[in-house]
Amino acid sequence: MNLLFEGLGLSEELVLHLETLGFTEPTPIQVQAIPHLLAGRDVVGQAQTGTGKTAAFSLPILERIDLDVTAVQALVLTPTRELAMQVTEAIRDLSGISSDGPVKVGRSLQVLTVYGGQSIDRQMQRLKRGVHIVVGTPGRILDMLSRGSLKLDKVQWLVLDEADEMLSMGFIQDVEKILDAAPKDRQTAFFSATMEASIRKLVARHLRNPVNVTVEQPKATPKRISQGVYMIPRGWSKARALQPILEMEDPESALIFVRTRQSAAELTSQLQAAGHSVDEYHGNLNQAQRERLLHRFRQCQVRWVVATDIAARGLDVDHLTHVINYDLPDSVESYVHRIGRTGRAGREGTAITLIQPVDRRKLRLIERHVRSSLTVRNIPTRAQIEARQLEKMQGKVREALAGERMASFLPLVSQLSEEYDAHAIAAAALQMAFDQSRPAWMGADYAQQEDPPIGGENSVKPILIKKRAKTGAPSNSVAAPTFSGAPSAPVPQNS
Repeated sequence: MNLLFEGLGLSEELVLHLETLGFTEPTPIQVQAIPHLLAGRDVVGQAQTGTGKTAAFSLPILERIDLDVTAVQALVLTPTRELAMQVTEAIRDLSGISSDGPVKVGRSLQVLTVYGGQSIDRQMQRLKRGVHIVVGTPGRILDMLSRGSLKLDKVQWLVLDEADEMLSMGFIQDVEKILDAAPKDRQTAFFSATMEASIRKLVARHLRNPVNVTVEQPKATPKRISQGVYMIPRGWSKARALQPILEMEDPESALIFVRTRQSAAELTSQLQAAGHSVDEYHGNLNQAQRERLLHRFRQCQVRWVVATDIAARGLDVDHLTHVINYDLPDSVESYVHRIGRTGRAGREGTAITLIQPVDRRKLRLIERHVRSSLTVRNIPTRAQIEARQLEKMQGKVREALAGERMASFLPLVSQLSEEYDAHAIAAAALQMAFDQSRPAWMGADYAQQEDPPIGGENSVKPILIKKRAKTGAPSNSVAAPTFSGAPSAPVPQNS
C-alpha cells in the first residue's frame, strides 16, 4: 500500500497545498527522510537529483519554521548557482509564495538565493530586511559571514545538497568553516549521490547520530523514446535556436522544461508571439487555473506547455509526443525522469535537448547513463526548414483536392487560365500560401550557413509569359514555368 503525505506527519494545510501542486504520493526519499527530519533527527540521504530530495528536506523546514522570527533559521548549501536557484524556486513553490513576494495559503516566507556573480551589496540589503531561509554556494556564504552580514546564530536547520559534488569542486574547507560557524544544536542533513570517505568524515564530525536513508537510481530510458540533441550556435540565444527546431519537429503535444518560472514566462511569451499554441505551467497558478490548463492540454486545445520540473509534476498526460529540455537538467536521473513522460502507453516518443559547447561533459554523463550515443545535430538550416514546409504544404494540397470546398475556386481558376498556364496559376497560389506560412522569425538574417534557395544553388528565377490575347489566330507558344532552375522554353501548340 502506497503511503500518502498525510502519513508522514505533515500538517493538513501543507498537504492540501501539495495537492494543488500535483503532489499526491511521496517519493521513496521523502517517505524515508521526512518523518526523521520532522522528529528532529540528523539525516544522511544517498539520492540523486530528480528523486524528490529537495522536497524531502524543504517540507520539514517549512512545517516548523517560525515566520514571526525575521532571522535566518535555515541554510541550504549547493555546489552551483544553478542548483541554488532551482532549490529556491522549489521552496517557494512548496511554500505557496511567488518569486515577487505575494503570499499564498497565508504564508509570508522570505527566501534568499546568494551566489557569486551578483551584487553582494544587494544581497546584504535583502538580509537586513529579514530572511527566513538562505540558499547559496559556499564561497558567497563564507564571504557574507566574514563581512558580518550573514548571522547564523538563529539557524536551526543546515542542509548540504549534492555534498559529493560540492567537495569534488574543492569546497571542503569552505564547507567546514560554515559548519563550524553554525550553532552546535542545529539539525543537519546531508544529501549526496555517493558516500565517499570525505563525506563520511564530514558526517562523523558534524552530524549527531544521523539516520541513513538510501534510494535506488531510476531505471534507464525506454527504447521507444527517440533522443536527439541540438547544439546552439555560438552567439545565439536558446530562444532563437528553439524556433527552427520546433518548425522542423512540429510537435503535436510537447512539454518544454525550463529552470525557473521567469524563464517559463519569457519563453511562453516569445513562442506565443511567434503564433504557436503554447501556455505556461508554474507555481503562481492557483488550483482552478492549473486544472483549466491541464484540461486544455489533455483536450489538445493547447499544443505545448512550458514548465519547471516541480510544477510539471501535476501534468500527467498520456498523449505527450515530445519532451524538450530547453534548460539541461542538473543530473542524468532528472533527465531520465523528464523524458520518461513521453513514449507512454505503448506510443512512440521524442526527447530533444538543447546544449551549448560547455554542456558536452554533461552530455557524456547522460549517454553513459542511458547506454546510448546521442547524435549532436546542428540547428536546421533555411533550406531544411523550407523543404519541410513544402512537404507539409503538399499534404495540405492533397487534402484540399480530396475535399469539396475546392469547387468554389474553380471559376477563378478558369478566369485566370485565359491569361496564364494552369501550372503557373497553381504555382502562384502555392507561393502565396508558402509566404503566408513562413514564420516571422525566419527573416532574411536567418542563416545557419549559406543556404541555397529552393531549387538549388544555381537556380534561376522562372520566366513567366502571359498568354497572348486571342485575335482570331492561335498564339504559337505559351510559357510553362519551370522550377528546376533553367529558364522556361516555349512549348509548341497544336495547330
